[in-house]
Amino acid sequence: MNSSTSENTERLEKIREIDRRIEELLSHRGEVVAGLRGDPKEIFALGLQSHPIGVAYLGPQHSYSYAAASKYFGVSEFLHPVSSISAVFEEVQRGQSRYGVVPIENSTDGRIVDTMSNFIRSPIQICGEVLLPIHHNLLSNCPRSEIRKVYSKPQAISQCRRWLSEHLPDAQRVEVASTTEAAKIAREQPGSAAIASVQAAQEYSLLIVCKSIEDDPNNATRFAIIGKDYPRPSGNDKTSLLFQVPHQPGALADAMLLFRDNQINLTWIESLPVPGAPNEYFFFVELDGHIEQSSLNHAIESLKLRALRLDILGSYARGS
Repeated sequence: MNSSTSENTERLEKIREIDRRIEELLSHRGEVVAGLRGDPKEIFALGLQSHPIGVAYLGPQHSYSYAAASKYFGVSEFLHPVSSISAVFEEVQRGQSRYGVVPIENSTDGRIVDTMSNFIRSPIQICGEVLLPIHHNLLSNCPRSEIRKVYSKPQAISQCRRWLSEHLPDAQRVEVASTTEAAKIAREQPGSAAIASVQAAQEYSLLIVCKSIEDDPNNATRFAIIGKDYPRPSGNDKTSLLFQVPHQPGALADAMLLFRDNQINLTWIESLPVPGAPNEYFFFVELDGHIEQSSLNHAIESLKLRALRLDILGSYARGS
């Protein structure tokens, strides 16, 4: 049996175990079932939905996506690492995982284009979010004076570029797929260092040469919890939309006025080019409120009449 077959067998066995737990829960907690209806943390914690209940995230283990998934769901037994953001979407789309965790915005570098592009290709629900403070650390098994190469993923290097210029100006910066891969390389190669988490230092027996080397001490990444659930209002919600309006004067301004006229506050707006259509854009917006709120619902219904495309990506509780 090859490793891939073994991993699939283990995942199927976990799903069967979940089903056994679900049957037991349903026999004793029938009164609880009606009250959940779509809160990802509650559904995951109680195991009241099956086929399957796993969570896909951009791996490997000890990546920042892993930390975000652990923070939101609280357990790691059913967290499933995949190799790319696109693979997270595919896992959820195909039903191989109930939820996915994807980065959507960083406070230093801004939007995560790969995530936004996947929403364009395969719109899926956002049913939650989690904010993760990002503290980068310089990990190595040699003194800082002996470091000749610094490995990390491009975003981590970007978020530490000023520190690196001041303290390691002569060190070569080498981009790799993940901070975890960087830690593995730093463990094996003399004169190398990684920009990664404290957990990665512990996992790969590396010394923390310098802590918190990010240029912005308030550096944080916002992660979206994607799935097929429709959370009910929590009292502190936001709604995400993806839309395209005609390429003509005033079209975007008219769309924005619909939210102003309904007293809806826009908290985030980003644009991404429409493939194959120069100078035309998709717009991502986040709004205060839940789709069940009458004023927001009215604004969205009005936008439908003006938009070439409108995807309601989801209403969900604001992250913390």
